[in-house]
Amino acid sequence: MLSNSRTHGHIKCSLFSAVPITCIMVVLLLVGTISCSYFLTLAAVKDMVMKTQIIMPMELRGKSHLNTLLSLDDDTEVVDDDSEGPDTLPCPPKMSAEERKAWIKEKIPEFRIFKSTALSKQFERRADKFLNGGCEAQFFMTWFAPVESFRKREFVALDTLFKEHPNGCLMFLSRTMDSKNGKQILKPLTERGFKVTALAPDLSFLLKETPAEAWLAEMKEGKIDPGEISFAQNLSDLLRIAVLYKYGGIYLDTDFIVLKKLSSLQNTIGAEIMDAKLKNWHQLNSALLIFDKGHPILFKFLEGYAHDFDGNKWGHNSPHLVTRVIKKMGPQERLDYNITILSTFAFYPVDWNKIVEFFHKPSNEAELKRKAASLVQLNMTYSLHLWNKVTSKIKIEEGSIIEQLISDHCILCQHTHSI
Repeated sequence: MLSNSRTHGHIKCSLFSAVPITCIMVVLLLVGTISCSYFLTLAAVKDMVMKTQIIMPMELRGKSHLNTLLSLDDDTEVVDDDSEGPDTLPCPPKMSAEERKAWIKEKIPEFRIFKSTALSKQFERRADKFLNGGCEAQFFMTWFAPVESFRKREFVALDTLFKEHPNGCLMFLSRTMDSKNGKQILKPLTERGFKVTALAPDLSFLLKETPAEAWLAEMKEGKIDPGEISFAQNLSDLLRIAVLYKYGGIYLDTDFIVLKKLSSLQNTIGAEIMDAKLKNWHQLNSALLIFDKGHPILFKFLEGYAHDFDGNKWGHNSPHLVTRVIKKMGPQERLDYNITILSTFAFYPVDWNKIVEFFHKPSNEAELKRKAASLVQLNMTYSLHLWNKVTSKIKIEEGSIIEQLISDHCILCQHTHSI
């Protein structure tokens, strides 16, 4: 692991002179179509999968300082000024399937995402206006939680995204963020000319004439068991597919550090689990999706979501969904869809059960050397998924790999924080 860039100067430059760049390129950036070859993970990459970084230009960093980054507290008081009802709607525990159906039918009128409001009715017009303003790439995120839950930790994803895509457009599908306080959160970016907005989505519009339209109607009528998992999570899994099908572009979760330009990719999905020996993927992930408008695989995802929905199994309607759909496709069908699958190293270089060590600073010289090697490896990948479900409460320590990555890839570093 590597040290703080302030205390160890320009260690990255010397590292690059010591490691053959061509070798790293060959190992890290092999990609293949879904029907043929996949990214080949060599034995040397096994260590890379645990450790990571990219070197970024400093011209946009401004007056931000690393010490400020580590010392800031997330103490800005933000109150959700959209008081129409809950947006998370957790199902009470220990209910039967039939009880949950009755419960969701009763509670849906309170659920903000299903309400038709002045803002949601304008979604199509506002979205078209925003996206037609000239975008290098179209990015989408979802946010169902209260606006005050959007911390500086989540802001890192926005910060690093615009570092690599200064002319991109980012749209949040969120009722809570489409508010006065939501605009305040995004203001550090908008006041600098970056194009980011939050729009209250019109779920009926986004699902219209898709297989999920009937699913939505049946859910409202209490004919489908919503399951024990947060309904907001399952709706986020659905909305990311629907918005890409409607508009095309790039969807990513809010727990990524963007390390390399994503707009060069097309119709791409990343593997989360691979067999290093056989070079085959076992599981894909939908936390980062890149697809053209109306791509037929997105239609298949929506179809699979509607026909095979299960709200009781974590991941069933997201990573497991895209994995099931693509695995069921025959060889010729896969070829016709012309989808690119990238290796785990592209989007998910560190597994969820190994990410925690990246939040801690090196404790000895051996760890310091491993960090240095890890940061060199990540110089060639696209993103680092922080797996917030595991790491949201973990403090980002000064001198850690995560801290190094953020400080090297942020524009508004003073708007990130350690926890």
